[in-house]
Amino acid sequence: MRASQYYLATLKEAPQEAELPSHKLMLRAGLIRKLASGLYSWMPLGLRVLRKVEQVVREEMNRAGALEILAPPIQPAELWKETGRWDLYGPMMLRIQDRSEREFCYAPTAEEVLCDIVRKEIRSYRQLPVNFYQIQTKFRDEIRPRFGVMRSREFTMKDAYSFDADFAGLQKSYEAMYQAYTRIFTRLGLDFRAVAADTGEIGGSGSHEFQVLAGSGEDAIAYCPQSGYAANVELAEALAPAKARGPATQAMRKAATPGKHTCEEVAGFLEMPIEKTVKSIVVMHEDDMVMLLVRGDHMLNEVKATKLPGLRPFRFATDGEIRARLKAPPGSLGPVGHGIRVVADRTVAAMSDFCTGANEEGYHLVDVNWGRDLPEPEVADIRNVVPGDPSPDGKGVLEIVRGIEVGHVFQLGTVYTQKMGVTYIDEKGGTHPMEMGCYGIGITRVVAAAIEQNHDDRGIVWPEPMAPFTVALIPLGYRKSEAVRTAAEDLYAELGARGVEVFLDDRDERPGVLLADQELVGIPHRIVIGERGLKEGMVEYQHRRDASATKVPLAEAAAFARSRLIQGKDPVAP
Repeated sequence: MRASQYYLATLKEAPQEAELPSHKLMLRAGLIRKLASGLYSWMPLGLRVLRKVEQVVREEMNRAGALEILAPPIQPAELWKETGRWDLYGPMMLRIQDRSEREFCYAPTAEEVLCDIVRKEIRSYRQLPVNFYQIQTKFRDEIRPRFGVMRSREFTMKDAYSFDADFAGLQKSYEAMYQAYTRIFTRLGLDFRAVAADTGEIGGSGSHEFQVLAGSGEDAIAYCPQSGYAANVELAEALAPAKARGPATQAMRKAATPGKHTCEEVAGFLEMPIEKTVKSIVVMHEDDMVMLLVRGDHMLNEVKATKLPGLRPFRFATDGEIRARLKAPPGSLGPVGHGIRVVADRTVAAMSDFCTGANEEGYHLVDVNWGRDLPEPEVADIRNVVPGDPSPDGKGVLEIVRGIEVGHVFQLGTVYTQKMGVTYIDEKGGTHPMEMGCYGIGITRVVAAAIEQNHDDRGIVWPEPMAPFTVALIPLGYRKSEAVRTAAEDLYAELGARGVEVFLDDRDERPGVLLADQELVGIPHRIVIGERGLKEGMVEYQHRRDASATKVPLAEAAAFARSRLIQGKDPVAP
């Protein structure tokens, strides 16, 4: 492709609204252009990248035995009402009406549609298992779209849905998709982790997220280098302390803590380690008030708390509710001396001589002990794990890394098939609900995540499988020097004949502009042709990650570039 016949529109500066590197660089490199909040047009260069991601995904889904379909992006409300998700999904669903005032939605996902297809098409166990997938536009009306295509309202998604006769079959389908995803992200050249995750609104019995590791990632991942264990912090189990609770050593006393409300403030004022303080969080389930206790330096895990009996769903109590029931403001609360339900994290349950609120403004209780000063608590794992915690598999300690979720696989079981009557007839004539799995990849998000993981202060550094072009051919003075133009055209033709995707930048621009634009765009391999080098029969080759260029004889440039391409060839491609 020639720049003179292409649309390359780079920007020196990104719009002020752009926060993440991927958002800034996608705009500056001309990959996307904003249409409205959370809505982006994919420009020619960006679309080439998007299609390359789609192709890898499509190849691996086909390789795993999945069958491609294409369902409408507009779905009737009746299907969503069958599963109860029409009301459950809330304002993130964009709802519309046709001219007859029938209700539809712009699909955020397609479990209901695929269930409807399968219940109409498949009757016998002989037709199972089956796995249908599509690469389709989805829409979720994010309350605050941000970070470019990382959290946009409209996005491209690969969603797949497997149907099996029994749970053992579902596990096989799930493992096939797990392995396919592993191959996909490996082929795309991404550093990623597959982590155990909560099933969230989708439901089901188990799931894994595929996280691209990046410091800007929204998700925290608990990872054990010694064993390879990985889980989203929302799900990672915080084990009980190995050391038994120590005996009480002091009598409980009330200490004045004027103006001190946070655990950090109280610990500093009383000159004690923050690990000796207990944080009290008051929540409501309908009209029931519950106090959740975590150590002062730990954070409540809301996903874990939601799974407690009698707390699904819950909300945080208001200041007025707390004062009316406990007669004290937030920041002075504690579990001593009131009759509401108390749930203590495992770490808190193992503490002795700890400090907590006195349920009186300006005061805290010091040297509080279970069994003596208050009843033994209900105990549960309700906190986030932290670095240094023992790994749940018992094989090391945890580290916390940041990740960007790009894929998610779920074992749904019969959550949807029972509600929608998706059944099959077995060999004995019995009728059973099918076991279902669903598997998603955010295609557009993969592009942004790859940039978050692969960029520098000059621009994008594409993994080769995702790059819009493989080689950037930059002739300096193409319009002015016949020697440069001839060498560039010959090399362009030779590389093309070898099956290499080449971008010939034949624009009439200054050398600095040409080089800066190519570094911004991030094409992996670059060959610069200039009059000075040609006098010596040389050109300059440089990989986007190389610190400096290598002089290569012009006659050997195509073969040299081709050899560098072969070194990075994908070892798992079909």
